[in-house]
Amino acid sequence: MEIAPSSSRFKLNDQFKLLEFRDKYVVTPVVDSPHERGFSVNRRDGNIKPLDEDASSGNPTKVSTIYGVGGTIRLLAGTYLLVITSREKAGSFLGFPIFRVTAMKFLPCNEALRFATAQEKKDETYFRTLLQALEATPGLYFSYETDITLNLQRRCKLAEGWNRKPIWKQADPRFVWNWRLLEELIECKLDGFILPLLQGSYQVAELKLKNSPAVISLISRRCTRRLGTRMWRRGANLEGDTANFVETEQIVEINGFKFSVLQVRGSIPLLWEQIVDLSYKPQLKINKHEETPKVVQHHFHDLCQRYGDVIAVDLTDQHGAEGELSKAYATEMEKLQTVRYVSFDFHQVCGTTNFDNLGVLYEQIGDAFEKQGYFLVDADENILEEQKGVIRSNCIDCLDRTNVTQSYMAQKILNLQLQRIGVFDSTDCVSLFEDDYTKFRTIWAEQGDEISLQYAGTYALKGDLVRYGKQTMAGAIKDGISAMSRYYLNNFQDGVRQDALDLISGRYTVGTNSPSQLQPIGAQPSFLPVASALLIGGVTVTSFSIHQAGRNTQQYLATALWAGVTAGVVAMIKANGRHLCSRPRLCHLI
Repeated sequence: MEIAPSSSRFKLNDQFKLLEFRDKYVVTPVVDSPHERGFSVNRRDGNIKPLDEDASSGNPTKVSTIYGVGGTIRLLAGTYLLVITSREKAGSFLGFPIFRVTAMKFLPCNEALRFATAQEKKDETYFRTLLQALEATPGLYFSYETDITLNLQRRCKLAEGWNRKPIWKQADPRFVWNWRLLEELIECKLDGFILPLLQGSYQVAELKLKNSPAVISLISRRCTRRLGTRMWRRGANLEGDTANFVETEQIVEINGFKFSVLQVRGSIPLLWEQIVDLSYKPQLKINKHEETPKVVQHHFHDLCQRYGDVIAVDLTDQHGAEGELSKAYATEMEKLQTVRYVSFDFHQVCGTTNFDNLGVLYEQIGDAFEKQGYFLVDADENILEEQKGVIRSNCIDCLDRTNVTQSYMAQKILNLQLQRIGVFDSTDCVSLFEDDYTKFRTIWAEQGDEISLQYAGTYALKGDLVRYGKQTMAGAIKDGISAMSRYYLNNFQDGVRQDALDLISGRYTVGTNSPSQLQPIGAQPSFLPVASALLIGGVTVTSFSIHQAGRNTQQYLATALWAGVTAGVVAMIKANGRHLCSRPRLCHLI
């Protein structure tokens, strides 16, 4: 395939001036362009207009530099304009610079708010809280010069000239985080300002394998069809879209060759939930639904259409609540003749330290995995190999066990790729080269952390297995802290985060229902702080009283009293656990 010269590619401006006037915002390129003058946004009603010659004249109240426009969103009292205020270079993707968003801001165009009713003002305040949460979204990446949502194999098989289209037209909407926010800019034909944002991860490392310089890139793309947080988006919807669905591509550039291999992860594609209730492991519930077989069928049909043959690797426990879910998954998979399903109890086989025991899994699927192959092009962009299928991995969260497993499979395929072009002989493997192997494991561990932050709010657990191949004391402490942080975030923060994601993904449409008319969530009940204080105080005083109980009868009575208070508070919290947690207000679970 002939790659078009860089001069003919569509390229966005990389810096803009933001001029703030009393009645409008004006965005113009820092470098004057005869084709892209800029646009204005009315601060009263949010209407967008391309600039004419005099539109930016006058004295703005403030002038600043921004690095991109993320789109607009209309709320009850007006529009908010999303702008990128800070960025950092993350690396290069196939020779094109990639940037990470480090700060962004929603600018209000809602002067009509003063005419709103009291209820509308209250609702708008909640929506603005959600926008503030979105401003802190981690793991957003973009490029001014190329689309980063398409994997290498798809890029190389597109029709010649595709890269001369505006970047938003090149992109795969599944992986564009701000797709819904771009609609008004698209309607106004502001192609030079439309910047698709990818949520996921981008990691890169330079290796020197047997004196052959190589660049290995790891890019993960989060699907937006079922965006959500760890406990509020589980399983699949009725269309077969799953929570935490991520496509991960490992690209190796060496001696003029480019290799690519894809893996995907996603929640178990059944209708199931795990509603937080203050317990450490909330009850897992499988929703019996007549559409379940169609949900599973839709999900895997879509995967097969996009990736070819699919091997579904289920890493969940084979006992307890996870075992029941895994059994239900296996039952549905028996009905699909076109997909191979493999159950592998990661905790049973690998425990917390035996990373190499993943070889047991590889013995089961290695031949089929190698048969799926990888994508390979030479220095002249001639296609030498194509990937014919994909491994779909899952555990319960599709984070920790999944990332360990995917990194193991990626290491195996890297060895085969380097043997294919003669850099390695049949006895070589990347693990023999300590410095390069450390870099390889590090980018996989950091990718796992970034994906986990977006879904669970914390770093990945079992990161040591990826970084070092074993659990360390420091890693065990870090995992413990992350586990407690997940508990807190899932129970007391993620309701608001889920609402923010439902708002930006278009799952909730502003104006359909007032947040106050939907499921009551928001702040926790007023008795929670009192209950928490009584619980902590009760446990403390009971412990002290037991220690002192041998001195007199009064101490026995005090011990019994405080033990009773503590038990009562525990029972009250347990009975009202779901009501004490932060829950989404805007949308139902499915």
